[in-house]
Amino acid sequence: QKLCDRVASSTLLDDRRDAVRALKSLSKKYRLEVGIQAMEHLIHVLQTDRSDSEIIGYALDTLYNVISNDLEEEEQEENSAKQVDDLGSQFTEIFIKQQENVTLLLTLVEEFDFHVRWPGVKLLTSLLKQQGPQVQQIILVSPMGVSRLMDLLADSREVIRNDGVLLLQQLTKSNAAIQKIVAFENAFERLLDIITEEGNSDGGIVVEDCLLLLQNLLKNNNSNQNFFKEGSYIQRMKPWFEVGDDNCGWSAQKVTNLHLMLQLVRVLVSPTNPPGATSSCQKAMFHCGLLQQLCTILMATGVPADILTETINTVSEVIRGCQTNQDYFASVNAPSNPPRPAIVVLLMSMVNERQPFVLRCAVLYCFQCFLYKNQKGQGEIVSTLLPSTIDATGNSVSAGQLLCGGLFSTDSLSNWCAAVALAHALQENATLKEQLLRVQLATSIGNPPVSLLQQCTNILSQGSKVQTRVGLLMLLCTWLSNCSIAVTHFLHNPANVPFLTGQIAENLGEEEQLVQGLCALLLGISIYYNDNSLENYRKEKLKQLIEKRIGRENFIEKLGFISKHELYSRAAQKPQPSFSSPDHMMFDHEFTKLVKELEGVISKAIYKSSEEDKKEEEVKKTLEQHDNIVTHYKKVIREQDQELEELKQRINTLTSQNEQLQATVTQQVSQIQQHKDQYNLLKVQLGKDTQHHNSHGDTFQMNGIQTEEVSKLKEELEEWKNKHELLQGQLKEKDSVIEKLNSSQLEMEATEQSSQTSKFGGLEHSNELQKELEMLRSQIQLQSEEISKLQMENQKLQVMNTTADPMLGDSGATAATSLELERRLEQEIKELKSEVKALSEEKESLKQHLDSSSSTVAILQDEKSKLQREVAESKKEQDDLLVLLADQDQKISALKIKLKDLGVPVEDEDDTESGDQGDEDEDGDEEEQD
Repeated sequence: QKLCDRVASSTLLDDRRDAVRALKSLSKKYRLEVGIQAMEHLIHVLQTDRSDSEIIGYALDTLYNVISNDLEEEEQEENSAKQVDDLGSQFTEIFIKQQENVTLLLTLVEEFDFHVRWPGVKLLTSLLKQQGPQVQQIILVSPMGVSRLMDLLADSREVIRNDGVLLLQQLTKSNAAIQKIVAFENAFERLLDIITEEGNSDGGIVVEDCLLLLQNLLKNNNSNQNFFKEGSYIQRMKPWFEVGDDNCGWSAQKVTNLHLMLQLVRVLVSPTNPPGATSSCQKAMFHCGLLQQLCTILMATGVPADILTETINTVSEVIRGCQTNQDYFASVNAPSNPPRPAIVVLLMSMVNERQPFVLRCAVLYCFQCFLYKNQKGQGEIVSTLLPSTIDATGNSVSAGQLLCGGLFSTDSLSNWCAAVALAHALQENATLKEQLLRVQLATSIGNPPVSLLQQCTNILSQGSKVQTRVGLLMLLCTWLSNCSIAVTHFLHNPANVPFLTGQIAENLGEEEQLVQGLCALLLGISIYYNDNSLENYRKEKLKQLIEKRIGRENFIEKLGFISKHELYSRAAQKPQPSFSSPDHMMFDHEFTKLVKELEGVISKAIYKSSEEDKKEEEVKKTLEQHDNIVTHYKKVIREQDQELEELKQRINTLTSQNEQLQATVTQQVSQIQQHKDQYNLLKVQLGKDTQHHNSHGDTFQMNGIQTEEVSKLKEELEEWKNKHELLQGQLKEKDSVIEKLNSSQLEMEATEQSSQTSKFGGLEHSNELQKELEMLRSQIQLQSEEISKLQMENQKLQVMNTTADPMLGDSGATAATSLELERRLEQEIKELKSEVKALSEEKESLKQHLDSSSSTVAILQDEKSKLQREVAESKKEQDDLLVLLADQDQKISALKIKLKDLGVPVEDEDDTESGDQGDEDEDGDEEEQD
């Protein structure tokens, strides 16, 4: 009390500091008294004396001693442990009642001073241990609360960093929101760096703490798992599993670290995660070599048993349901002489009764995961049992031989494991169920071989251990389900049905109830999947037998024994077989799914009459017919989709052709312009020549060369005339094409008005084609006009040449001019020929355009009719809405009249609108004045 008074009332800082130091020394022994009397004063010190790190450190240490149970737990006996927990929890509750206290503590943790930061971290950790959810919530809502604590991982002082890891462990427990924030604050990077710095699996307890924190962040948190994978952190896990040749003498800490590392891998590929996330992690683990590293540990010598067991479980989940990983695992060989497949070596451990029980369970799980959704692997296992593939020399033991050996050994656990493993090889694979019927076993020398199915039923009838019978019954149920041929083979043995009915009908003890239930399930499967191929064991006869020997109600009750069993409920929870002792090893996870699926349908099948069975068969047939119709329509839809794709491609090609044509047209326009320029130049030169001849006024005779030039010009003129006629013919053809396009265009315009916006593409395309054709026609007309101009010019030249009297002196100049004219005309002739050729090609492409546009028009006409119907329906709906609106207007007007009668002022809509209009007019006038 005195010390508390000194803390509260002393004005000198030294006095207060001494008092707090004294309280600290008392707080370990007199925890209750110090907590009750001094807590409030200590919190006040934290608020007011922040400038002095020493007094803050003492205050934090005192509060830690009061709140923490760590010290007391060492001294207290077991019977008072609960009281200690209550004390720490009560003091924590008092401290966090004021949320400002936790916020204050967060700010103190930010201080770099060791004497403040370290006790602050320890106190916050203790608070989280005592009242985790409440403290988590306060930190979550405080600004930058989690981010401030993340800085502890970057502290250069290892004590604070390591305690920071422990603090984050408590902070992230069972709180997904905080886990996400911590992950996005770069926690993975920092923790993996610490693990690497500490020496990976060879590191100390710090590595263990970091791994526990990583587990907190990743377990059942899909967001963080995805972030871990996307950040390429899986690749950084590979060095953890590098082991040497000599694995003797591992320290206990290394075993613990490696165990946690394997568990962390399993967290990422757990069967309870979403399938997509698990699959992507499995692929990443294969590509970065992590799976290969795990398989190396699997086959290494001197690895501790618990690490080997956990490695087998980890490999199991990394390959489960992932075909690539399963194929790789099938190719792994053990380092023996001769090399044996890893699967065979593992199966040898599973059927060896001297091996630890946990290891045998792990091998079974590994085998189940290898076969999960792996039809290829299932086929390889079953093929080792078939007569054609068995190694006659007997040098190597196959997986199938090991399973058969385990199935018929004297060890009941080996019987159960082999039966379940073989059942997984047949899971959801009707082909292999039929193939396994071919397997023959040599039971003893001199006796004929017996089928595997027959041998299983023989062992059942011999009254072996419950565990063996349960395993064999599970195998038979899996084998016969959804396989009519196997049912027929089973019923073909006349001893099987009487044995099953005898087992079900007896009133046995609790241990035998499970066997009775499984016998009932097997008999039910024999009825439900019976194809009535055996006359003596038709569905109806088997039902009558149940009615007479057992009774339907009794049969259904015995069938229900399976799902009511406690061990059944445990097995149904997760795929991994985890049993506390070998005696509890009764049910397999996949088998529980089969029981759920079949229990209801078998109960219904037992009560069905023969007429109902017939009806059900008819229903099945009709359903098959419906399925066929659906598949047919799906096929039609697929074909239509393909046609649509083809049409889209055609439209794309047409648009590209259109662009090419436009480019060609622009080229032709530029060429025509060049021709015009050349023609004008030539015309000017010829005009000058005629003026020169007229000025002399004398007449000259034409020499031989000029006569030849004139005759050449005449021939060229004839050629031009022929080409002109050809072009006119082509023009007429294109006119007819244009007329056809015009007629189709009119139809398409009518369609365009009613079609949807998404269907305008085809019509627009035909419009573009129409425009292109008109452009081409105008170009052809222009070219024909130019040709006629050239003809006129040539005639003028001819007249001029005949009337002109050539002089001897000017004959050379005239010859040169006519040669120049000849060259230019030849050049123009060549160019026009190429143009004619291009126009003919354009004509062909336009024909193709026309064909495609006609097909588009047909399609659009169909769509037009559909849309017209839709428009009619929408008009009808619009009329109905108008009628409803009219009724509402009448009601509103009637209500307004009533309101006016009652004396309530009511504004008419017309008045309101006129008022609004008047306001608008006034605003307009003001704006004009401005």
